[in-house]
Amino acid sequence: MGEAVAMYSPKPEFPAISAPPSQLHCLSMTMSPLLDVAPKTPKSPLPSRLMTPIASPMKKAIASVQCCLEEVGHFTKLDPEEAWLPITESRSGNAYYSAFHTLSSGIGVQALVLPLAFTTLGWTWGLVCLSLIFMWQLYTLWLLIQLHESESGMRYSRYLRLSMAALGEKLGKLLALFPIMYLSGGTCVTLIMIGGGTMKILFQIFCGDTCNMKPLTTVEWYLLFTCSAIILAQLPNLNSIAGVSLIGAITAVSYCTLIWIVSIIQGRPINVSYDPPETKSVMTSLCSILNALGIIAFAFRGHNLVLEIQGTMPSNAKQPSRLPMWRGVQFAYLIIAMCLFPLSICGYWAYGNLIPGNGGMLNALYKYHGHDTPKVLLGITSLLVVINCLSSFQIYAMPVFDNLEIRYTSKMNKPCPRWLRSGFRVFFGCLAFFIAVAFPFLPSLAGLIGGMALPVTLAYPCFMWIMIKKPQKFGAIWCLNSILGLLGMILSLLVATGAIWTIVTMGIEIHFFNPQ
Repeated sequence: MGEAVAMYSPKPEFPAISAPPSQLHCLSMTMSPLLDVAPKTPKSPLPSRLMTPIASPMKKAIASVQCCLEEVGHFTKLDPEEAWLPITESRSGNAYYSAFHTLSSGIGVQALVLPLAFTTLGWTWGLVCLSLIFMWQLYTLWLLIQLHESESGMRYSRYLRLSMAALGEKLGKLLALFPIMYLSGGTCVTLIMIGGGTMKILFQIFCGDTCNMKPLTTVEWYLLFTCSAIILAQLPNLNSIAGVSLIGAITAVSYCTLIWIVSIIQGRPINVSYDPPETKSVMTSLCSILNALGIIAFAFRGHNLVLEIQGTMPSNAKQPSRLPMWRGVQFAYLIIAMCLFPLSICGYWAYGNLIPGNGGMLNALYKYHGHDTPKVLLGITSLLVVINCLSSFQIYAMPVFDNLEIRYTSKMNKPCPRWLRSGFRVFFGCLAFFIAVAFPFLPSLAGLIGGMALPVTLAYPCFMWIMIKKPQKFGAIWCLNSILGLLGMILSLLVATGAIWTIVTMGIEIHFFNPQ
């Protein structure tokens, strides 16, 4: 029958599998291998006795099977496990869904601190670094999209599986597991802090001192946000949250645009300066530059989700999943560029060195224009941030949900019951809430931990391309990916070193179970 197709399986080994029966079509084989060249149609093997009218139904059935074999290349061994997991449960995604998910995961409140990088780098170097890192991470995103489907037909719908396939099972897991878990679970913890804190600000804006209601504590706001996120997290799979991602994308674009427009209209505060801050030593100046580069690099997120998003799409020889995925990503990153570049430039122009280190432009808007900006406008901005945090929580938590369910399906060889799936999601929400309350100083360590996660975005895709595609050694593509991969690892190390130096010299305020 031909060589079996090696598909993704959540088990440590990679047996040949394919789509469940509900996804098996001749014209749309959702898990068919990616063929470079369409095979020539061989001469029909039908015997002459099947040319009679009585045998025509049988002839059509055999011809239909032959059509499938010609497109797919060989039979595939069915395995329902892939259809049991939240990421690949539905493979009906398209370019629109890709754009929604990419926008929702790619724009967030981390973009609001981009002007802070300009206070150290200045206008020229700030724009140069922002442009270079934007192109760099867009290129590595393209690499991941191309690596999603191997020549043998394997679909890598999870970043960790691609890393293990390219770098070896032990090394791939060692290098990628912690960064991926941090970029998923750690981001959810941060979203609880930001979303809950912004809900508190929203209450203060509309209520203030005029309400007789007793305000909630910070922990209670965190709990309210977490409960809302858990309720929304009951949507079954990644495709089912496409509408949530669309809302998240709209709110992110809206509040980013609203903040820089209001900042420009309200004018600059008194004593705005664009001079680089004075430093006591060369080492302090160098660490400030590294932190600025880290801020720019952290603004571009979502590489740990791109393979999962692409895994929700159907794929066949005529229409591989990389085509609609790349169309969606191109549109999404055009919007992202239209948000981040004006936000960086206008934010630095409006506040200069006065931009707060905590909260960036959002806190600058409250601090310098809170008295002369209509409360309704400030309230709408805060509400958009809260909605975006709730939406982003869903897509960043999905790999964690998927990983929890893999443990069950691999052991029990059956899909998770609905009650257990809900239990997993409630458990993760409670765990993220506990971490947010118990360790409120975690954002102070974002530079250190984020520096360790940078290779997922800037370095690992380049190395994985070399290991899987095996381009000609010392050729142009080989040299480009080798240089970018090495630079990504060096930048990661330098950013983490700069964060450690800053923590040692300036210190951090550590307090447990006491979020402010």
